[in-house]
Amino acid sequence: MAEPTYRILEILAHLLVVTSGTRVTYVGEENVPDRGGAVVAINHTSYVDWLPAALAMHRRRRRMRFMIKAEMQRVKVVNFLIRHTRTIPVDRRAGAAAYSLAVQRLREGELVGVYPEATISRSFELKEFKTGAARMAREADVPIVPVIVWGAQRIWTKDHPKHVGRNKVPVSVAVGTPLRVGEDIAATEAVLRESMNSLLYQVQQDYSHPAGAYWVPRRLGGGAPTLAEAARLDADEAAAKAASRTPREPRDG
Repeated sequence: MAEPTYRILEILAHLLVVTSGTRVTYVGEENVPDRGGAVVAINHTSYVDWLPAALAMHRRRRRMRFMIKAEMQRVKVVNFLIRHTRTIPVDRRAGAAAYSLAVQRLREGELVGVYPEATISRSFELKEFKTGAARMAREADVPIVPVIVWGAQRIWTKDHPKHVGRNKVPVSVAVGTPLRVGEDIAATEAVLRESMNSLLYQVQQDYSHPAGAYWVPRRLGGGAPTLAEAARLDADEAAAKAASRTPREPRDG
């Protein structure tokens, strides 16, 4: 399929990696199906972890269709890219249309990239999963491919300054064995989580983690919040956003 906009983005992505000095290591890329649809489930620690995940698919001559927040359509450039790369906008208040479109793309033989955690993990551990990945895979009758990206949180993540430019940050991408979805969605979700946790731990074994660093999980001696602490931060953030959307009562007088 001729997709000039996507091709330009692939070239730009490679140039960005080269100019920033980012060293991306790929493990298990042979697990990406060379044809047919699949849900690609990616952990979420960074605003840029989609890029190395997409490059892993590109190494297998595949293109991934991401699901993205519908609010991004308000940005003209991003909206142009969404329309020309078959990206799937998701309205979190009414996601049925995006879900149906994702299932359609899967049945058409596409790779659809999703974040089972939905939002960035401040602890850099796996958060609770949403069921969308498993439900889409079951409905479209395609496998789920687990993917771990590690190191991208050092470039740009929540609550910390971004470090773009020539940062030479090493990033690891690990692709696990594709999983088939059973009738029990909860059981499938548990298997997916176990697979992604195993990949995460494997990748971390070969990655240097300085003690106390903000991007290192507490489990590994880092300064990141624990899962419980991160959950409280997430709750506070959600409450603040909700409050900002609540119309103020008019004052008397």
